[in-house]
Amino acid sequence: MNFNELIDLEQTCDAAFKAGEQGVIEVKTTADRKVEFVSFESGKQLALVKSAMGYPAIYPVHDVKIEKPLKAVLMDLDGTTVHSEHFWIWIIEQTVASLLGDKSFKLEACDEPHVSGHSVSEHLQYCVNKYCADKTVEEARSWYFKHTNFEMNEILEGRGKKGAFTPSPGIKEFLYELKDLGVKIGLVTSGLYEKAWPEILNAFQTLEMGDPNEFYDAIITAGHAIRPGEPGTLGELSPKPHPWLYAETARVGLGIPFEERHSVVGIEDSGAGVVSILLAGFAPIGIGGGNIVDSGTQSLCTHYEENFAGILKQLR
Repeated sequence: MNFNELIDLEQTCDAAFKAGEQGVIEVKTTADRKVEFVSFESGKQLALVKSAMGYPAIYPVHDVKIEKPLKAVLMDLDGTTVHSEHFWIWIIEQTVASLLGDKSFKLEACDEPHVSGHSVSEHLQYCVNKYCADKTVEEARSWYFKHTNFEMNEILEGRGKKGAFTPSPGIKEFLYELKDLGVKIGLVTSGLYEKAWPEILNAFQTLEMGDPNEFYDAIITAGHAIRPGEPGTLGELSPKPHPWLYAETARVGLGIPFEERHSVVGIEDSGAGVVSILLAGFAPIGIGGGNIVDSGTQSLCTHYEENFAGILKQLR
C-alpha cells in the first residue's frame, strides 16, 4: 500500500482535516476523487468515503499484509469472476433513454468510471445530474428495475442479450485450485440480489460447475431493492468502497474474526472494490481489465496482476 502515488490535497472535501494542522501530515485522494486519505503524525490514517447520495463516512485504515497459509479468498463478481460491466452499463443507458424519451440515447466514454463499481443509486444519480436534471433518482430507479427485471427474465428463459455474462478467462481453474489448497472462497458483490444471482447462476451453468450455493463458502450481495409497498434490505448506501460487504463476508459468512484478517485476501478489478477490501482490513489484490489503473488505486493494492495465473503465484 503506497499513498505516495495519490494526489495531494490541502484539505478534505468537508474541510474537517487540513494538511499541517492538528497533527495532520497530509491529505491525499485517488484519481477518481471518490476517497480521501488523511495521514497523522501519530501514524494513524483515516479514509473519507464520499457519497453521491449525501452520506459520506470516515473509516480507520488498518495495516494490511498477507500471512500464509491463507484461510480465505474473497472475490468480486462483476469484472472479476464474470465479465458483465458492459451489460449493466447498457441497462443504465436504457434507463436514461427511458427518462429522456429518446431511444437513441448513448452514454459517453467519459461516463464509464461513474456508472460502474459503485451502487445503482450512485450510478443513476450521476446520470440524472448530467443528462436529465429535471428527473429524480427515484424515477431513474423505477425505470432501471423495469429494464433489469425484463432482461433478467429473458436471460433465465434463454432469450436474453447475447454475451451478457461471460466467465472470466481462467476463473474455473483458479477456483478449483483454491479448493485444492483448502482455502475458503467468498463471493462479494455490490450488485443487488436480483441482478447478481442470475449472473452467478448463468456463469456456473456455462462453466458446468454445478450449484454456486454448494461451491462457495459464502455469497454476499447488496440485498434486495426497496420499492413502493415492498421491504428492501440495506445495500444502496453501504456498498463498495465502504468496507461492509467484504467485512460481512469474512466475519459473518466465513466466521473469520478481525484479528485473523491477514490470512484473508480480496480480489477486485475496480477501484471502489480495492478500497472496500482495504478498509475492511484485508490485503487487496488487483486484477487487470477493470478501472483500477484509471481510478488511481493500483498503489493501494498489495499485488496487481493481469490474470488469475499471476494471482495464484502470489497465493501459493
